[in-house]
Amino acid sequence: MIFNSYIARRLLLIIPTLIGIMLVNFLIIQAAPGGPVDQAIARMSGLDSGSVANIGGGSSGTTIDPSLQTGFQASRGIDPDLLKELNKQFGFDKPAHVRFLKMLRDYATLDFGDSFYQDVPVVDLVLERLPVSLSLGSATLLIVYLISIPLGIKKAIGDGSPFDVWTSMVILIAYAIPGFVLAMLLIILFCGGEFFDWFPLRGLVSDNYANLSFFEQIIDRVHHLAMPVAAMVAGSFATLTMLSKNSFLDEVNKQYVVTAKAKGASELRVLYGHVFRNAMLIIIAGFPAALLSILFTGSVLIEVIFSLKGIGLLGFEAIMTRDYPIVFGTLFAFTLLGLVAQLITDITYMLVDPRIDFDTRGG
Repeated sequence: MIFNSYIARRLLLIIPTLIGIMLVNFLIIQAAPGGPVDQAIARMSGLDSGSVANIGGGSSGTTIDPSLQTGFQASRGIDPDLLKELNKQFGFDKPAHVRFLKMLRDYATLDFGDSFYQDVPVVDLVLERLPVSLSLGSATLLIVYLISIPLGIKKAIGDGSPFDVWTSMVILIAYAIPGFVLAMLLIILFCGGEFFDWFPLRGLVSDNYANLSFFEQIIDRVHHLAMPVAAMVAGSFATLTMLSKNSFLDEVNKQYVVTAKAKGASELRVLYGHVFRNAMLIIIAGFPAALLSILFTGSVLIEVIFSLKGIGLLGFEAIMTRDYPIVFGTLFAFTLLGLVAQLITDITYMLVDPRIDFDTRGG
């Protein structure tokens, strides 16, 4: 009963929290210079010769002149009727509070609108890009957990040994190198930069992917994902490895382990029958949040560098082009997923360790 009431409180808190986050970001983004109207007028004036966008038309993308990001007011000297029409087209003919409330009403019915520049529903764009992010994120997370947990256990068992010392040095170096820096290094070394040309530089699949057999398609995807995943794993496994080690060390020194050993339990039975469950509590419970973090935040720069058309790159492009429907639509979805993931994390804590008292937790 207590557990159910806690979940109910947390579910109710999701709504005001989500609205508050959306409101803050709405105000910040609305105040940012170089909005859609300014950029549309700049393109019409020929200030962005690289652009291929059609206003309200159906272009595949845009290239924004950097000068538009520094407060450029493109509306000066423009025909007022044209300016009025553009404001109406982009939805800026209504007060900000009216637009915000309309956005919330639309989102409540899962209507995220259409992209300003691609004339495609935001939901379709997200669904199109989602498999790429899922492939990259799930592969990264799987490898991270497969490496980190056994390595953390091994380091805990041999705490202070030469193996523990030199692996700690490797982990520290991997953690200190940003993922995007490592990605550039991998490109130089293995993607035809300066040395070897073993892996493809761009994309998720080859041009002839559709003509390959099922097994060859799997190999092709692995071949393309190898370098992006390697760049993401290097910086991600360090934290989980040390967390696993410290969690095991903390449990090994507790009284119940000493008691189990005194009763004649074998080392393996104590380690995996008693210590493992308690030590893995924090790691298992953090899995939902780790998954979302890798999928939607950790992969942005990697997707940009390797030209992987995933969710991270979609959001990055939308911010650069001020494509507000994509910006707010993805922000809403990711914020909601993040809040739900946090709730799932708490529920997982309870399932793994029923001793946790939800009645004493703040709701």
